[in-house]
Amino acid sequence: MKALLLEGYKQFAFTDVPEPTLDSRSVMVRVKAVGICGSDIHGMDGSTKRRIPPLIMGHEASGEIAAVGLDVRGWKVGDRVTFDSTVYCGECYFCRRGEINLCDNRRVLGVSTGEYRQHGAFAEYVTVPERILYRLPDSLSFVQGAFVEPVSIAAHALNRTKRTVGDSAVVVGSGMIGLLVIQMLRAVGYGTIIAVDLDPHKLALAVELGADLGLRSDQGGVIEAIREATGGRGADTAFEVVGITPTLKLAVESVRKGGQVTLVGNIAPMAELPLQAVVTRELTLNGCCSSQGEYDACLDMIARGVVRVEPLLSAIAPLSEGAMWFDRLYNGEKDENGLSLMKVMLQP
Repeated sequence: MKALLLEGYKQFAFTDVPEPTLDSRSVMVRVKAVGICGSDIHGMDGSTKRRIPPLIMGHEASGEIAAVGLDVRGWKVGDRVTFDSTVYCGECYFCRRGEINLCDNRRVLGVSTGEYRQHGAFAEYVTVPERILYRLPDSLSFVQGAFVEPVSIAAHALNRTKRTVGDSAVVVGSGMIGLLVIQMLRAVGYGTIIAVDLDPHKLALAVELGADLGLRSDQGGVIEAIREATGGRGADTAFEVVGITPTLKLAVESVRKGGQVTLVGNIAPMAELPLQAVVTRELTLNGCCSSQGEYDACLDMIARGVVRVEPLLSAIAPLSEGAMWFDRLYNGEKDENGLSLMKVMLQP
């Protein structure tokens, strides 16, 4: 089969590779759409140590079942599906508690860490355990279905966050996940929603998708503007969806005393934390990893238009052009309208 193979850091080849093997409790999916994730972009140069070549990346995907294992029940060839990015064992302490994202034997599709290599969906076919499958609603296209993984990240961030209807929220970072978090916040009844980013085009999209206010983080006065919009106290909650020291500090500064910060971004493995502010202002920090079974709810929200994914789609391209699109995203290029590239979907 054809696949987009990361042969070396920042080196791709669209090449022939063996088809994945199929065990008795797995299915082989013919990939119809697969998204380029920000974690793939940050991982392709070796900086995250989670994309060690050679590797077929890709974990945001949908397709049709092409073959089923002998012991698979409830699924058949031709079924339209998507699947979790987390390959969990289903048997460990955390899986038995339903905390599948914390599985002791967790693997992630399209990731290689040195401890394991789990080839992903930048290929004609990918094999996944039946336990991580989700049925794609008939009303959703394969491209829409491939968005469910990032949507589930946003949903899990909200599920990790204590909230009261009408709470105010700051979202630091208006990239893909930030824009999905904003839509989720609006859907579940948050009050004032404030987006913070460097990019004015992303901030405009944030306001279009549900934010009340968009603030440029490079123009000064951000914390003052947040306090002015929240009764002088600061926001009840901040969602940090970048994962570096400056944005983490901004998120902490943006919330009121007794507020909370949900940490979603994970670009850098280490970041400085303003510890004294967290302690003396009694802030709550919520770690947030992947998702925890939110797929069905997210597929329903996409199908009903509660979460809009189409405004986040920059391009649909053949898998054979994947290397070029990776380069464009890695270099921060704009589209033909001068807007920042967001989600690029590839089709094998």
